[in-house]
Amino acid sequence: MELTDADQLCELKVQDVVPSIKFADYMKRVADFVDDSLVRLYGLEPYYRLGAREELIGHLAVGLAPHTSGGILCRIIGFTDANVGYGHPFFHAAKRRNADGDEDSMILLLDALINFSRSYLPASRGGLMDAPLVLSLMIDPNEIDKEAHNIDLLQEYPLDFYEATARYARPKEVERIMDTVGPRVQTPGQYESFGFTHDTRMIDEGPHESEYSRLGTMQEKLWAQLRLAEKIRAVDAGDVAYRVITRHFLPDMIGNLKSFSGQVLRCTKCGAKYRRIPLKGICYCGHELTLTVHEASVKKYLEVTKEIVRQFKLPLYTVQRIELIERAMDSLFESDGVRLVKLTEFE
Repeated sequence: MELTDADQLCELKVQDVVPSIKFADYMKRVADFVDDSLVRLYGLEPYYRLGAREELIGHLAVGLAPHTSGGILCRIIGFTDANVGYGHPFFHAAKRRNADGDEDSMILLLDALINFSRSYLPASRGGLMDAPLVLSLMIDPNEIDKEAHNIDLLQEYPLDFYEATARYARPKEVERIMDTVGPRVQTPGQYESFGFTHDTRMIDEGPHESEYSRLGTMQEKLWAQLRLAEKIRAVDAGDVAYRVITRHFLPDMIGNLKSFSGQVLRCTKCGAKYRRIPLKGICYCGHELTLTVHEASVKKYLEVTKEIVRQFKLPLYTVQRIELIERAMDSLFESDGVRLVKLTEFE
């Protein structure tokens, strides 16, 4: 379809992206660096030759989600003032990001090709993460995460759908009346003619930044989440608190306790690591040793967890687990023979 009007509606192609304007500012500097590298290191002509950030439009990039190593080729077609990156659901699913609001990354293609080597990567476990070890040139809907196959493509929902919601029908019951991606896979309709139900004047008309990114500490983010849960009638705030504790805080505290007990010590100068403290109490180079896992990191979620327990009614089993973890911390960090006391304790 030919574009003739600035207000014309155009369907987003599967591998086209609209990143943040902040991305454009940063990538303009990256493009300049790549050009300098081509000229000064390789004796070649510059490639990007950008006069302004808007000239990035039309250039290729690589989308790479955190904790993965598979990049997806994409094309920049514009920028948004919102602190997000707009892309087709297939693009996000191919990166295994699934548009869940988490952070994402994008690399200029030439930067990824000439300024990357496996030799740069650390040899430690996890060193291969967050690096574009492979690059997918074309997205095949049959190979991406199957969650993307459940997207509905109707221009409007039929009456049967609304009647089914009133009786709390299972999704399988209404699947036959909904046009979804799944049945279109491996047909000409798998890439185009995706419908939508509501018009909007601008795609980034809403908030330009997530409230989550504005809040500072994890505690602030947690309490904001719980207070919001209390205001939404469809949400059980106690269940939210239970899930946060059992799926995040408890595993974190247990894991950090284990890491503290089995940690190594590191020299503050030469970086040497010791599984056991040398007999002379310092590094063999003569400098002090420091812990690699500290008490504060082990206890960082303990107080907020106890406060959640006080404010929300949690299962007794969970409460007892928290108490046992606190006892384990006290046993590890508090000496039975030497204890700091206040004068008021002698009254």
